[in-house]
Amino acid sequence: MKPGVPYVPLRPIPLKDRAGIVFLEYGQVDVLDGAFVLVDANGARVQIPVGGLACLMLEPGTRITHAAVALAARVGCLLVWVGEGGVRLYAAGQPGGARADRLLHQAAAALDETARLKVVRAMFRLRFGREPPARRSIEQLRGIEGARVREMYKQLAHRYGVKWSARNYDPDAWDDSDVPNRCLSAATACLYGLCEAAILAAGYAPAIGFLHRGKPQSFVYDIADIFKFETVVPVAFSVAARVQQGHEGPPIERQVRIGCRDAFRRTNLLERIIPTIGALLAESGLAPPAEAPEGQPPALPTPVSGDEGHRG
Repeated sequence: MKPGVPYVPLRPIPLKDRAGIVFLEYGQVDVLDGAFVLVDANGARVQIPVGGLACLMLEPGTRITHAAVALAARVGCLLVWVGEGGVRLYAAGQPGGARADRLLHQAAAALDETARLKVVRAMFRLRFGREPPARRSIEQLRGIEGARVREMYKQLAHRYGVKWSARNYDPDAWDDSDVPNRCLSAATACLYGLCEAAILAAGYAPAIGFLHRGKPQSFVYDIADIFKFETVVPVAFSVAARVQQGHEGPPIERQVRIGCRDAFRRTNLLERIIPTIGALLAESGLAPPAEAPEGQPPALPTPVSGDEGHRG
C-alpha cells in the first residue's frame, strides 16, 4: 500500500454471483503486482480471478505462498488441497465460519434424533421428488436410498450407452478404475468442492451431517447427494460414453471438469445451495438460537462483507 493512500477493505462478491471452481496444478500460486497468479517452471504467469471464484482446488505439483493464502481468505475463496484428479481431499481452508447462530442451529438439529429424522426425510424428498415412506428410521431410509441410487446409475448408463457394472473405485489405485468410475469420481470431487465452499461461506460445519456421520465432510456429502443426479452424474456418463466410443479429446478428468462447470452454471447451483440448507434446517422444527442476553459485544465493529458468515 502506498504511503498516504487510505486502505479500502475488500467487499467480497456474494457466493451466488461467483463462478464455480478452478483446478490448479504444476506451479506456484502467488500474488505478484497485486494479482493472484499461477507461475509455472518457466516463469510464465496465469492470472486467476480469485475474487470471482467459490473454490480453488490445488492438485499435486502446486505450492502456495502466504500472500496468496491471505488474499484468498480476504476475498472469501475456499482453498482445497486435493489428490490427482481431485479424487482425495487432504485439507481445506475456511473463508467463512463466523456465523455461530447457523452453526448452533445445525448442531442442535443433528443432535436431536426427532429433528434429525425430519431433516433426513426432507433431504429424501428433495432428492427423489417424492415423499419418503412413513414410519421409517434413518437406517431404513438409507437402505432405500442406496437401492434407488444403484438403479439410477443403471438407468443413466443405459441412456448414455455406457458399459456399467457397479460404482466401485479405489482412491489409492486411480488408474485401475474403469472409465465410468473415474468420470464419476472426478465429477463428484467437483461437486464436493463447490458444496463445501457454500457450506463454509454460510457459516455451517462440513463435519456435522444428518444422513452421513463420522467424516470431516459428512454434511458436504448430504448436500451434494441432493444435487448430483441433476448436475454431475449425467456429465460423468456423457464423458464416459464418448471415451468408450473411441472419441479423442483432452484427459478424462479435464473433460469432466469442463462439463461440471457448465452444469453448475446451467442449473444456478451456487445460488441454490445456501437457501436449500436453510430450508432443510427449517424442516427440523427447531428455531434458530436466539442471541445470548449475556453476550459481550465485540470491541471493534464487524466489517460489512458480500456474504453472510464471511470474516471480512
